Amino acid sequence: MKNFSTVMAHAAAVALLACAVSGAAVAQTDTATPSAACAFRPDAPDKHVVVKRDTLWDISGKFLRNPWCWPQVWGMNRDEIRNPHWIYPGQVIWFDRARGRLSFNRPGEDGDGRGQPPLTRLSPQVRSEGNGQGAVPSIPAGAIEPYLTQPLVVEADELAGAPRIVASQEGRFYLGKGDRVYVHGALTSDTVYQVFRPGTVLRDPQTGKVMAHEAAFLGSVKLVTPAGPGVDAHTFQVVDTVREMGVGDLLVPQPPTPVRNYVPHAPLQPVDARVMSIYAGVTYAGQSQVVTVNRGAVDGLDVGAVLQLYHVGKTVADPASRGFLGMGRAQLKMPDEQNGSLFIFRVFKNVSYGLIMTVTAPVQVGDVVKSPE
Repeated sequence: MKNFSTVMAHAAAVALLACAVSGAAVAQTDTATPSAACAFRPDAPDKHVVVKRDTLWDISGKFLRNPWCWPQVWGMNRDEIRNPHWIYPGQVIWFDRARGRLSFNRPGEDGDGRGQPPLTRLSPQVRSEGNGQGAVPSIPAGAIEPYLTQPLVVEADELAGAPRIVASQEGRFYLGKGDRVYVHGALTSDTVYQVFRPGTVLRDPQTGKVMAHEAAFLGSVKLVTPAGPGVDAHTFQVVDTVREMGVGDLLVPQPPTPVRNYVPHAPLQPVDARVMSIYAGVTYAGQSQVVTVNRGAVDGLDVGAVLQLYHVGKTVADPASRGFLGMGRAQLKMPDEQNGSLFIFRVFKNVSYGLIMTVTAPVQVGDVVKSPE
């Protein structure tokens, strides 16, 4: 399968730390021991010179059968996966075939004198460009940037208690930047809120339960004056609008700045999920399209987790069994067929957004989503 790559935004301001690994074993980290699935590709190059357009997914795919094995190859622990150090253009990654490892050093130029790879890490170094500008990202921003802050996924408990706009300044129908609106409902400690209108209902394909609503993002407002004694509405000011907003629209606190520096990795715990929706309401999804899955943070998913996609195996009649006029014959369940990989880039409590990275057949609602095997 052909690997998909995208370009992500800026990362941390330090160089990637390297740890020697040997074959299928990683030196003393709290990452899981690599399996045969994390073997090097038979056509892996001797080296790779990092260029500006590279992503971690791309580079990993040049050396490994599965790009999500990147943390295991570099011996990264969970903290390093969540807050990774980075590779920069111009650096050279060498494949030491004799030792079965990747390194920033040319094969034969390092070691401990006993024919074993060194176990020391490179010290993080602040780079002159500052703030990690120019560092190689995980995947590209173009395909997922619009989904990092919008559209919104509003879960059932949030929707029930969401504050709502009950009136506008001078009864204006069309609201613009600087206009005042009046909001009724309980507020959090936040001062900036996103305004939304509930849209597509997201139902769990397995249970039929409403998991969340995919809501239309309308703009942002900021708190001017909280409701005082004897007053039922808070005063807000419109910060910006992307769609028409008005009375009846709902508010949710503006989310924190999304995590942008992450590493492709296997999920923290086994995941068995289903594709819940395909964004834009289409029937089938292909490479680089966004889907939602019916699992989230409470199920062990985190940003950067990579999952495998499967078509649910069909049930067919056993041709060897007998039945009256073909009815009542024994049924046989066919195996699920793997058809792609999914990169989780935004996680809510019970649902998550994923970007389809590789695909061999169209993805549809109800497809199985599992931890890599």
